[in-house]
Amino acid sequence: MNVTLYPQLILDALVHVRYPGTGKDIVSAGMVQDNIRIEGNKVSFSLIFDKPNDPFAKSVVKAAEQAVLTYVGEDVDIKGNISVESKEAPKPKVNAVLPGVKNIIAVFSGKGGVGKSTVSSNLAIALAKLGYKVGLLDADIHGPSMPKMFGVEDARPMTDVIDGKQGLIPVEKYGVKILSIGFFVDPENALVWRGSMASNALKQLITDAHWGELDFFVMDLPPGTGDIQLTLVQTLGITGAVVVTTPQDVALADARKGINMFIGDKVNVPVLGLVENMAWFTPAELPENKYYIFGKEGGKRLAEELNVPLLAQIPLVQSIREHGDAGRPVAVDDDTISGIAFRALAEKVVERVDYRNTNAAPTQKVEIVK
Repeated sequence: MNVTLYPQLILDALVHVRYPGTGKDIVSAGMVQDNIRIEGNKVSFSLIFDKPNDPFAKSVVKAAEQAVLTYVGEDVDIKGNISVESKEAPKPKVNAVLPGVKNIIAVFSGKGGVGKSTVSSNLAIALAKLGYKVGLLDADIHGPSMPKMFGVEDARPMTDVIDGKQGLIPVEKYGVKILSIGFFVDPENALVWRGSMASNALKQLITDAHWGELDFFVMDLPPGTGDIQLTLVQTLGITGAVVVTTPQDVALADARKGINMFIGDKVNVPVLGLVENMAWFTPAELPENKYYIFGKEGGKRLAEELNVPLLAQIPLVQSIREHGDAGRPVAVDDDTISGIAFRALAEKVVERVDYRNTNAAPTQKVEIVK
């Protein structure tokens, strides 16, 4: 290569990389260790983060690699040569049920038909495309839809013995590990289960599976407030909930109840924020037009009223339905209107999880006292 490499040249390139948590560039923020090594065209150094398992670490490393390639030279051997260190020692894991899982996200809606499963599936894929290890549990036990949405309806999870424990191996697609009761039942027949049967089946999908190491474990909950929701908060320490609604009043009323359930004294699960789905309709042939067929900014007003972050406003676009029916959620293609929206949602969720983990103690399993 024609360019002579030296440490300041690398630092000049890294000035263009900003840490999402603060907006500062990683050089002035003191995140670049004073250990830049140059051997021929190979460059290596360390980035230091405040906490171990920083949710932005992977994206910052990727951005740093790209900055060196862009501002120094395409021939620089940098990929895989940036190590990550932290100022704090790792905290002990508190989740005994899923010890390899760092963050558990519950996606909830107060009523059906607001696109909760669509948001869950696309959020999981968007997180995976950001470089995170992601699992997705279809906890909508009476209406499982993930096998259809991911195009894996014919899949049947296998069992294997890992570390002396026999368990299910999740189906994997689009970089997401998936388990659903839909893999084990006839899709043509309705599931008619008593509450205890449904709760026990859900517990098995959580505890009797080899989920492995995950950055995010996304759970698509059934709509409403009932046995399944209580089972989950009694089984797992949930990092936070994402509440999905549409702008219309009837959906907002149920979303309000759901938010109050999570933040109430008995459950006490942090609400990461609210997603206003179907915020407006945008026809494919007129991508600049917005038609507020379900009302305008109802979710935004509810978020402001309850002092809950508005994570995203997702437009109603025909391609979302088409891609879901075809088993290829829109987040797979992140250069579309919908794909961009779900990528922004994933980035916002990562930001909120980081803020929550920095400012609050880990969520404990809930003891429901009757």
